[in-house]
Amino acid sequence: MSTIGLTAALLTTAAYVPQAYKTIKTRSTRDLSIVTFSMLFLGTILWFVYGLYIHDTPIILANGVTATLSGIIFFLKIGSFKKRRRR
Repeated sequence: MSTIGLTAALLTTAAYVPQAYKTIKTRSTRDLSIVTFSMLFLGTILWFVYGLYIHDTPIILANGVTATLSGIIFFLKIGSFKKRRRR
């Protein structure tokens, strides 16, 4: 079971790497939903805390990395949103 969990964690976490890379590189968040990334960020934080609570390494690793990546995108989106409101 641990192999299945680690494989699932690797695949779902790796799915966010291209989006995070592109967003960080271009600083463009115009087409990204702030609602989606706020929910994803909060959800992965909660999954991470749950993983810590039950001592489940695949959940901790996958959601720690995913929360970091989605958090970067989310905070870039907030920064972009604030810049547009100032104009």
